[in-house]
Amino acid sequence: MGKTKVYIDGSAGTTGLRINERFAGRDDIELLSIPEELRKDSDERAKYLNGADIAFLCLPDDASREAVSLMDKDNDHTVLIDASTAHRTEPGWAYGLPELSKEHREKIRSSRRIAVPGCYASGFVMMVYPLIQEGIIGTDYPVTVSALSGYSGAGKKAIALYEADDKSTDLYAPREYALTQQHKHLKEMKAVCSLDREPVFVPVVDDYYCGMIVTLPLYAHLCKKKVTPEQLREILAAYYKDERFISVMPFGSESQTGGFLSANAMSGRDDAKIFVTGNDDRLLVNACFDNLGKGASGAAVQCMNIVLGCDEAKGLSL
Repeated sequence: MGKTKVYIDGSAGTTGLRINERFAGRDDIELLSIPEELRKDSDERAKYLNGADIAFLCLPDDASREAVSLMDKDNDHTVLIDASTAHRTEPGWAYGLPELSKEHREKIRSSRRIAVPGCYASGFVMMVYPLIQEGIIGTDYPVTVSALSGYSGAGKKAIALYEADDKSTDLYAPREYALTQQHKHLKEMKAVCSLDREPVFVPVVDDYYCGMIVTLPLYAHLCKKKVTPEQLREILAAYYKDERFISVMPFGSESQTGGFLSANAMSGRDDAKIFVTGNDDRLLVNACFDNLGKGASGAAVQCMNIVLGCDEAKGLSL
C-alpha cells in the first residue's frame, strides 16, 4: 500500500509546525512541501490541496474558507482537516472530538470535511456534552466556564511579545480577556452541546508556553439530577471508559499534587484528564490538556489516524 500524501496549508504556524512534528518517524506519510515563495500563491496551493490525500488547514478563518474554495468540484479523494474556527458549526463538517459518541467517531471516519475543535471548546465540550447526554444538566442550565491557558495559543505575534527580552510588566501576570463575551469559541460551545444560550466564558492567558485547564462550576440544586461529586465522577468515567485520549481521574486524585491542579501539567501530551471535585452543593469539573495537543495539533492528527484506519494514537503522545 502506498504512502498517504499529506499537505499542510499553513505549515509555518504553531499548529502546522506541531502537526509536522508528529509525523517524525512515520513511514506511512509522504509530506508534500510547497516552495516557500509560493505558499500564498492560490494556483499553486490549489495543486497541492487537490493532490493530497489529507490536507490540513492551519490558517486564519478567511484563508481556510479560501482553501476550501480551491478544491476541484470533482475531487472525491482529498480529506480536509481544518484547524481554524471557520467550519466548526457548518453543516456537512464532522466535529473532530471522536470521544463524544460512536456517531461522532464514525462521521470523522467517513467524512472528507473535518473541523478540529477550538482549544477552549475542547475542554468545555468534553465536560458539558456528556452531562447533557446523561441528563445531569439541561440545555437551559446557566453555564459559566473559566479557563487558563499558556500564551502559545494566542498566535505568533503574541508569542513574540511574551518571549521578548523587553516584554512589558503586565505580561508577567495572568491576563483576563474576551471581556465583551464575544470569544470565537462560544459559538461551537453552544452549538455542539445544544445549549439554549452561550455560556458566560472567562478565559485567562498566562506567562507560560503551553497547557490549559478549563473549569466548569455546577450548582447541585440547578442540576436536573442531583449528584454528589463522587457520583458525577463515576458517570463521566463510565461515559469515557473505553477512550484513551480522555481519562477521568479517580476521585480525590488532586491530593497527589497537594490539592492543586496545574494548567501546564499536560504540556507535550495529546490526551486530556478530567477531575471532579467540590461538595454536595457546589461541584467543579476540570479538564486539563495541552492547548497545542488535544486542543489543536494532536486532535488533528488523531482525526487523520481515524480516517486512515490506523491506531488513533499513532505518532501521538499519551
